[in-house]
Amino acid sequence: MKYRQVAFNTLLVMVSTLGGLLLCEIAARVFLNPADYLSISMVEHNILGRAVAPEAAGYDDWGFRNKAVPGQADIVAIGDSHTYGNTAKMEESWPHVLAQLTGMSVYNMGMGGYGPNQYYYLFKTRVPDLKPQVVLCGLYLGDDFENAFSVTYGLDYWSYLRQGSFDGADADIWQTPDDPAWFKTIRVWMSQNSVIYQIVFHGPLLGRVKGNLRIGNASRQQDRQTATLILVEENIHEAFRPIGLRDRLQQNRGSVREGMRITFNLLKDMNEKCRESNSRFAVVVIPTKELVFEDYLEHNANIQLVEVIDELLLNERRARKELFEFFRASGIRYVDTLPALKRSVRNELYVRSDRDMHPGRNGYKVIAEAVGEYLTKSDFLQ
Repeated sequence: MKYRQVAFNTLLVMVSTLGGLLLCEIAARVFLNPADYLSISMVEHNILGRAVAPEAAGYDDWGFRNKAVPGQADIVAIGDSHTYGNTAKMEESWPHVLAQLTGMSVYNMGMGGYGPNQYYYLFKTRVPDLKPQVVLCGLYLGDDFENAFSVTYGLDYWSYLRQGSFDGADADIWQTPDDPAWFKTIRVWMSQNSVIYQIVFHGPLLGRVKGNLRIGNASRQQDRQTATLILVEENIHEAFRPIGLRDRLQQNRGSVREGMRITFNLLKDMNEKCRESNSRFAVVVIPTKELVFEDYLEHNANIQLVEVIDELLLNERRARKELFEFFRASGIRYVDTLPALKRSVRNELYVRSDRDMHPGRNGYKVIAEAVGEYLTKSDFLQ
């Protein structure tokens, strides 16, 4: 009889706990935007590569992170995860902050993993419906050239852009290594379906603590993939993963050069089509984290992977020089966000992590301010 009572009480506690968690989850979804917390659930798309799953909570009818699809928008921002606002809430992404700064309506068409091909397709198929005055294309130098190459040579739809002979291009840049461990499968499922789980384990408080610990561990253990820069007196506590970025910007690699050619052509066509429709086009150039911290990293023998970082910086500068020369020759307006970001390196611009190199809330705000200053102080809106 005693054991039955214990079993009943245990069951009652479990049911009550599960019920309480379910109520908390429902309340979280009512009062919070699920898209600010849940990992994105995506489905295959033969043109875009992947798109947000139709049932994904927190996204508008077009599958982007906005409250709704408007009938008209003053500004449309197209881009990748740096425009989407990875690691930040919807209202903290640079397009939404730009709307607050300028008083203009801004529709955010950013999505993680997208690149110049997806920007161009969305520009052709979605942007005209919004009749914007301004189209802003967020170009992240860390991987957009590689994305242009991979999508062009990996998806049949884009074969008309090909001018070279390249084999083995994989357009699925979203793929992650298979991990059969049951607890990791559960963790992935929870990250895609539970707001409460994300808040508890990846929220601002615990996420920051974990990030600081991991950056510290990476520094002490000399992680082969990670460089760290910790300057307590300057409020700098950063990690960098430069190897992949260096490879994606190698100016002597045929695939990178081809990706740049494709990117330039697509941007030029977008600019020309905007002129024809009496709207304005500008590219928002977003640098790698390494370039933002170049004054601290370059030739610094105390930094792990300094040779890799130096090579990355050299190649990124060359790519920027060629990109800006192309803009000037083609009459394409652009906003270089690097100076503003460099001036704010002590303001915790990037998320505290040894794996995720995206800006955080402060970084997106600086980007928005740089764009807003350009829009208001130039003759761009006239």
